[in-house]
Amino acid sequence: MSLPLPFTRSVLPWWLERIASVVARLLYRVKTRGSEHLPSGGALMLSNHLSYVDMVVLQMACPRPIRFVGFEGFLKVHPIYGWLFRVSGTIPLSATHALETTRRVVRALQAGELVCLFPEGSISRTGQLMKLRRGFEVMARRAGVPVVPVAHDGLWGSVFSFSGSRYLFKAPRMMRTHVFVAWGRPIPPEQATVVAVRQALLDLGSEAFDERPQLKRHLGREIVRGLARRPWRVEIVDRTAERREVKAGQVLAVSAAFARHLQRTVPENRVGIVLPPGAGATIANLAVVCAGKVPVNLNFTAGPAAVEAALRMSGVKTVISADVLRAKVPNFPWPERTLDFRREVAAMGGKRAILPWLIGAWLLPNQWIANLLGLPKRGDRIEAGLLFTSGSAGEPKGVVLTHRNVLANCWQMSSLSILPDTATLMACLPVFHSFGFTVTTWYPMIRGCRIVTVPSPLDTRKIVDAIKEEGVTVMVGAPTFLRPFLKKAEAGELRSLHIVVSGAERLPQDLYDGFLEKFNLEIMQGYGLTETSPVANVNQPDPAVVTETAEVQSGRRAGTVGRMMPGMTARILNPDTLAELPSDQTGMVALKGANVFPGYLNDPEKNQAAFRDGWFITGDLGRFDEDGFLSIEGRLSRFSKIGGEMVPHGTIEQKLVEAFALDQSEGYAVAVVGVPDVNKGEALVLLAAVEISLEAVREKLLAAGLPNLWVPRVILRVEKIPVLGTGKLDVKGCREVALAG
Repeated sequence: MSLPLPFTRSVLPWWLERIASVVARLLYRVKTRGSEHLPSGGALMLSNHLSYVDMVVLQMACPRPIRFVGFEGFLKVHPIYGWLFRVSGTIPLSATHALETTRRVVRALQAGELVCLFPEGSISRTGQLMKLRRGFEVMARRAGVPVVPVAHDGLWGSVFSFSGSRYLFKAPRMMRTHVFVAWGRPIPPEQATVVAVRQALLDLGSEAFDERPQLKRHLGREIVRGLARRPWRVEIVDRTAERREVKAGQVLAVSAAFARHLQRTVPENRVGIVLPPGAGATIANLAVVCAGKVPVNLNFTAGPAAVEAALRMSGVKTVISADVLRAKVPNFPWPERTLDFRREVAAMGGKRAILPWLIGAWLLPNQWIANLLGLPKRGDRIEAGLLFTSGSAGEPKGVVLTHRNVLANCWQMSSLSILPDTATLMACLPVFHSFGFTVTTWYPMIRGCRIVTVPSPLDTRKIVDAIKEEGVTVMVGAPTFLRPFLKKAEAGELRSLHIVVSGAERLPQDLYDGFLEKFNLEIMQGYGLTETSPVANVNQPDPAVVTETAEVQSGRRAGTVGRMMPGMTARILNPDTLAELPSDQTGMVALKGANVFPGYLNDPEKNQAAFRDGWFITGDLGRFDEDGFLSIEGRLSRFSKIGGEMVPHGTIEQKLVEAFALDQSEGYAVAVVGVPDVNKGEALVLLAAVEISLEAVREKLLAAGLPNLWVPRVILRVEKIPVLGTGKLDVKGCREVALAG
């Protein structure tokens, strides 16, 4: 429901209440759900903390007056804080007077008041839910009152938050801020632990984020409007053949003209795209979306059988590609109607068709351009893109991504410090890769980042030259793509890079150490899946401490994939029974959030296995620490159950790489695979692209402290370890080699 009045029976004086009411109504539009869960007596309310106006918004959403607990250090900043604390009845909180604070809170709770505490201790400077302090546990138990979790969304990015790494000094929003407040059910004091409250706040935060009005919009319309706001700015530096700068207005104009051409000439709803990263791939994808159709970026590194299955499942009859690429991949099962991108641009009228849209981008309001293209205002849960993935094993699966999914992930990334609008992003990941689809194609056009494109993530020398010459500041890639930099790049060539993010697979420690030592760059490990559009977790640099009262906050933790993206929540499940486990125990990771896909294309059986009570079962094993950082132990398909024990393939591989000092700069040196075994259920087979003996393997692994059960029984010498085009180990291919051997 929408709340017209910000305060009800407030603890503030009536005149201050009136002033606050008018100001708050001008600035914020607050909606809420679940306030009926509030008890009538004393209760300790625990909320996330995103800005300095959280108190105003929470009181607007609450039918009861709230007494807040505030940081005592503010009293030293300015006398006005002392006055505000007095007139509002705020209880000061400090480490030096913790016992007195606890007593005052307990008295207020026992008197039947609703007391609000921010358990993070200070406002988040990362946009994520930070570490929770334990003091609230004592307060609730001593008072004998329930804990009421509450989460709000919408204030991050306002002038009163730390978004953009600064307080206050940023452009204010021109429209009223939409804020959603979600109330949770009361938690009995004896059950209100840090772990339980953190889980409740994440669940409520996901519920609140899901109510963002931006998520209902149309992806194409959002991008067209974004490009039209900055038509003279260089959007893409394309280094496919010769260096070429493409401005935002040009991207918009060519895409708009091409969209009209596709509407006239392509009757199908889904259109295939087979192009490497570059201006052509970006324009083709945007044109397809603006034409009211669905882009299907096909993996040109996959085998013919996988591509034929993808074409059949998607119903794609028309593919946009390039004659140069077709010549390089002759085994690709090209459909009869395969269009050359350049020829099609010429056929639609070339510059004559593009020029009116370019003039419009320069002169017309951005909304008008979107209207002229006939783009709807609402996309929401309609399909916006289709990607095919086998994960790392199995047959291709069609992952349907909606407008809501892609926009949610873009907004989630935008709230972090990893990819600001000032970034210059290296875009070399293939567009059929989920990271290439969202992170280096759609996100930069929405956020306003500049991208520098190189056709292949395997062309390390070209990427290094591009980073050096274009001043690239952010690079994302799989460990497979990053490792060659240690051999092929000099330290000075990467000096412009501020952030390197690794995903797709676990980051090897030696690769992390190598980048830190040679380039003075700390690789930020992240985690995502095609099904999460794709980013689910990421480490980010620790936020700056910019005021005397600000405490040190951590945005990263070594050995983890970071905290979850804003608006996401998770469960840890027993891999066998799918029963919920404590979040600090290792189990199957299940996710929920606006960026999680709705299901696989025309595959009820896989959908039934992938979802349980609305939770997406990732297939990955992991655990959370108390501060919310996720550690991924590995994919379930990369474990073998031998004699009742779960044996992790990745751990064995890493120990072998370390023990034998194996060089993996040109690809994987070893891979462990489980094959059927009559006696123990499974047996371990080691695929090796180097000369290595079974006796030496046994000796090294036992010396490293691994149990005898974890030692492979067979070694198969191979020329090359199978790898997917995304940079991941091809588990299915490895298993086929092991079974054949």
